[in-house]
Amino acid sequence: MYKYLLFIVILFTQLLGASALQAATPIPKPPSIGAKSYIILDYESGNTLAEEQADVAVEPASITKLMTAYVIFNELQSGNISLTDIVTISEKAWRTPGSRMFVEVGKQVPVDALMQGMIVQSGNDATVALAEYVAGSEDSFAALMNKHAEAMGLNGSHFENSTGLPDENHYMTARDIARLAALLIRKFPEYYNWYSQKEYTYNEITQQNRNRLLWQDESVDGLKTGHTEAAGYCLVTSAKKDGMRLITVVLGTDSDNARVDASQALLNYGFRFFETHKLYDAGTQLTTSRIWKGSRETISLGIDKPLYVTIPRGQYNALDASMNIDQRIMAPVSAGQALGTVQVKLGDQVVASQPLVSLQSIGEGSIWQRIVDEGLLYFE
Repeated sequence: MYKYLLFIVILFTQLLGASALQAATPIPKPPSIGAKSYIILDYESGNTLAEEQADVAVEPASITKLMTAYVIFNELQSGNISLTDIVTISEKAWRTPGSRMFVEVGKQVPVDALMQGMIVQSGNDATVALAEYVAGSEDSFAALMNKHAEAMGLNGSHFENSTGLPDENHYMTARDIARLAALLIRKFPEYYNWYSQKEYTYNEITQQNRNRLLWQDESVDGLKTGHTEAAGYCLVTSAKKDGMRLITVVLGTDSDNARVDASQALLNYGFRFFETHKLYDAGTQLTTSRIWKGSRETISLGIDKPLYVTIPRGQYNALDASMNIDQRIMAPVSAGQALGTVQVKLGDQVVASQPLVSLQSIGEGSIWQRIVDEGLLYFE
């Protein structure tokens, strides 16, 4: 009886009382762009909408600074450093080539100012100064970056410096960059607004954010540009429209205009032909099941994080959600323990899958309850 439980949910359109199915929107091929690699990632569902050579390791140039920022944000959030801490600018930081914030050797600059110099102005001098402050040296900071990358599962990335200056052993993939951008937005919302800041003035020098999409598309609120001769022109973009956030990564184009046009084309494609829906909230009871030898006979089951799906436009009504519950659930059970799966299908394609977990802890029942259940199980 309890071997499998299938719970089918027909998902209706968001307009209550709609009587007809939406017409499906045909999905054309992604736009052809002149890039070494690219990816479109939906932020909420984590679904990849389009990609090309997304797992090929390439030089990321200043896109590297997303990982640098991630490490520093983590230090700030952990309380190891603060935005008001004062950093003394080393000669190495001052001499670092490339884009600059124009800090001076020996000067003392707050972390807050250096962060804006790194994120808005892409200053290599500010970046090295921050790396040295956090880890003692840039080499040690690069090792810290690699430890974070390993913990995050960014297996196609390796860092030799904090800035993205060329090095044959310094590389990332488009997929890793998109995942990193999503993690940065999710984990550090209090700092993410810096990525939409259009300009920053330091030492009476005003520099504009190199991400021109911030001016061109009002849905864009980040993230980062990058350029070296070896890497080409690169751009990571995040945009939010009608509750749907997309992240695009474009690597290795041949000009600033090319990376902007390519990124805009990918965003337009993603927003035009796909839609994202939250199907279930975290902690919501989706069903109950029998629990054996426990202090109670039923257990509430749900999910521990919201379940999102990204699907072609017009296909919302065609979604089927099913739950497969473990055959025999035995006490004790801890809250959050996986006891099955929730699966969402569009036709024959699985578009989302998530563990079905216990929403409560249930201990063992009395001796009598365990004896009774043992008898019932014998005939199950």
